[in-house]
Amino acid sequence: MSLQDEIDKTRQEIRTDSYSMSIGEWISLYESSEIDIHPDFQRFFRWSDHQKSTFIESLLLGIPIPPIFVSQRDDGVWDVVDGVQRLSTIYEFVGILKKDESENNTQPVALQKTTYLDSLEGKKWNDPNDKDNSFTQTQRLLIKRSKIAVNIVEKESDEMIKYELFQRLNTGGSVATPQEVRNCILLMLNKDLYQLMRSLADYESFKKCTALSDRLYEEQYDMELVLRFILLFDQDELSLHKLGGDVSVFLTDKMREIAVNKKLDYQHIETAFKITFDLLNKITGDDSFKRYKSEQDSFLGGFLLSAYEVVALGIGYHYKSLPKINQISDKIKGIWSHPTYQKWSGAGVNAARRLPYLIPLGREVFSP
Repeated sequence: MSLQDEIDKTRQEIRTDSYSMSIGEWISLYESSEIDIHPDFQRFFRWSDHQKSTFIESLLLGIPIPPIFVSQRDDGVWDVVDGVQRLSTIYEFVGILKKDESENNTQPVALQKTTYLDSLEGKKWNDPNDKDNSFTQTQRLLIKRSKIAVNIVEKESDEMIKYELFQRLNTGGSVATPQEVRNCILLMLNKDLYQLMRSLADYESFKKCTALSDRLYEEQYDMELVLRFILLFDQDELSLHKLGGDVSVFLTDKMREIAVNKKLDYQHIETAFKITFDLLNKITGDDSFKRYKSEQDSFLGGFLLSAYEVVALGIGYHYKSLPKINQISDKIKGIWSHPTYQKWSGAGVNAARRLPYLIPLGREVFSP
């Protein structure tokens, strides 16, 4: 197929529409449940109170706002693909934002002073108990009549288009890390799989063994480690040599693939994961993925991904028939002097190059 043929074919798979809508119309859509901004997404978006205030300032001053991207579902409801934080800020400010699916609303926000409007300090939308610090009717109408354009990916489009669009629009934006983008995509694609991953990331044995820093938790690195386990612990070795140059892209693509797999064995994944980390927690605890120094007979430093790739994935692969428990500690210690590990875990060896060697190493080391 020629380049032009590919362009023509793909353009036919993407059906879009666009027009301007007033803030009042955006509010009405939300109140009538005709738009879904996914309450779960809020944990991945981090606008500060100052950013929220600056956004409201932009609406008041008539500063143009980038368009909202939505995808139309079969039931006609719009899924927000890009613009969650902008809409959430509006809904929170006017006091209608639901903080969860049980319909509980968040507390209305009070604004901060901004670059051009010092008097925004402490202002609210409409507090009957504090009229002096509430917007006037004129100011509320000014907001409600402001316009934000909408770009609609129509339901006739290829079903994966909205997830591709979400990834492209949000990478490097308000969502800080690739895993946070993946989490949002997964919530749209397969909420059951997302909830399984979240429960595994919160599993006590896993948390004790990985012992991640607060910063890594904030960046959702625990979820990335769970995803790596799910995708790689029983991956066939031939496909490991076809990873390409970017493991992050591989993780995203494979996650989308398994998310739409109707035959995905959730029990197999959960059992392998829990057996692996219960065992490690019992044997090595928070030393499980630290560097072992034989001359001191001790584990030092912090979490190492290369050790996780050998130890966790190797044990997970054999979870149904593991070596005797008293052998596993010695096997873990022995990895650090193994020639394959020493060759492929050092500085300068990227993940795409090391995985085809470290994952088979783990399977070899922990074979019964």
